[in-house]
Amino acid sequence: MTTSGSAADGRSPESAEAGQEPDPRRWRALWVTLVAGFMSLLDVTIVAVALPTIQRELHASPAQVQWVVSGYALTFALALVTAGRLGDALGRRRIFLLALSGFVLFSAAGGAAPNITLLVVARLAQGLAAGFMAPQNSALIQQMFRGAERGRAFGFFGATVGVSSAAGPLTGGLILALASGAQGWRWIFYVNVPIGVLAVLLGRHLLPHLRRSGRGHVDLPGVLLLGLGVLALMFPLVQADSGGIGRRWWLFLVGAAILAVFVRWQYRLVARGGQPLLDPRLFTTVRGYAVGAGVGTLYFVGFSGIWLVFALFYQQGPLHFSPLRSGLAVTPFALGSASAAVVAGRLVDRFGRLLTVCGLTGVIAGLGGTALLLRFAPLDPAPWLAAPALFLGGIGSGFVVSPNITMTLRDVPVRMAGAAGGALQTGQRLGAAVGTAALPGLFYLVLGRSHDYRGALVTAMVTALVGMAASLALAAYDWRGDRRKREPRRKCPDEVANDPVHSRQT
Repeated sequence: MTTSGSAADGRSPESAEAGQEPDPRRWRALWVTLVAGFMSLLDVTIVAVALPTIQRELHASPAQVQWVVSGYALTFALALVTAGRLGDALGRRRIFLLALSGFVLFSAAGGAAPNITLLVVARLAQGLAAGFMAPQNSALIQQMFRGAERGRAFGFFGATVGVSSAAGPLTGGLILALASGAQGWRWIFYVNVPIGVLAVLLGRHLLPHLRRSGRGHVDLPGVLLLGLGVLALMFPLVQADSGGIGRRWWLFLVGAAILAVFVRWQYRLVARGGQPLLDPRLFTTVRGYAVGAGVGTLYFVGFSGIWLVFALFYQQGPLHFSPLRSGLAVTPFALGSASAAVVAGRLVDRFGRLLTVCGLTGVIAGLGGTALLLRFAPLDPAPWLAAPALFLGGIGSGFVVSPNITMTLRDVPVRMAGAAGGALQTGQRLGAAVGTAALPGLFYLVLGRSHDYRGALVTAMVTALVGMAASLALAAYDWRGDRRKREPRRKCPDEVANDPVHSRQT
């Protein structure tokens, strides 16, 4: 890869303004952050394939074992915005390395847990560490790269986000196949330890010591309000399998009310010249941020939940696939997503929001074709006949995630990059929580009424496509708005007649 020395290609805004050369180690530093980010996002889904084994070996109840997955997702989402703001104030390198070290430690604790209680505690702590690490990834890209290089870097970051979610079931299946025996599930957690230790050592050497913003105050009332609001919204969702939505639906109203108070508090701080946790001007004045956050949230509703539905269909349905074979069946999507995301990072400066529109169209077409094939094709070859459609959907996904991240964050001031990245990922985590609660729930609802696994799968997939269609509508609206702004206004006939240039020509 080239390492251009121009400010347009490689510098952080601070270094560009100071006339300094970009850090020559920035690409190697990027790969350290991407490996760490891949581990943290992979752990959202990788554990799901091992839940039956964990429940049996640790003598856990279904509700207890569900917290191994949902607890991680909950603390992950709770930490994001606060962690981003702390990175802005105290230094992203410092927060990233501390969080990564904690992630490694708690991964080891999870693998060694002698009972379900300690495993759940380790997973809660692991999710918290992952939440502190995640917003530093996008913020470090904002600092280390600019211009076309930033688009390429976000392309790799988008590939990491997309592939890690889709690759979780396959990776978990591979680990369980290689680590045979009753205790093989522990390697789901242990595998993070050597990779994480190496990433910490490389990160200490490669991550740049960039100048802090000097704005060290953290809005503690804002932290409390946002945390309570997100907790109220997330808790019924992560408890959906045990009836959490039906029993605790009122928490959605509480969460919405608390978040409304949070927004008012942030506006008050801005009016008084204070330092808000999440500056509301990100959504009102930074071009593309509000739309990008909405596109990402809606997309992750369908994108995240569909993998659990596939796992249920392949492993519990009439095909009775093993976890490894179930993961292999959806691998074409991950391959398409990884390859397209890297290419999309190079094209986003040229095509902008059009890439997202085309990508969402490809995802809808690919997953729609997959649904039709899995519903109507002969059962045994259906998963393999659907592979090309899944690959098409993966290519589309690659043109959604990384361009959307780039366009959402490209105009964010670097001093706010951590909080902005944390808020963007919080929206994605909330969308993912909705999807992972609603789609499997709908799958089981249809299955209970009809005992038709193929019909249940298609119903859940169509619901996921509705969320993606809403994301497409928002992206298309933004794209058309950008086109109108770029196109020169056509003159009225009377303006043309009075135009001096027109008069000289005639």
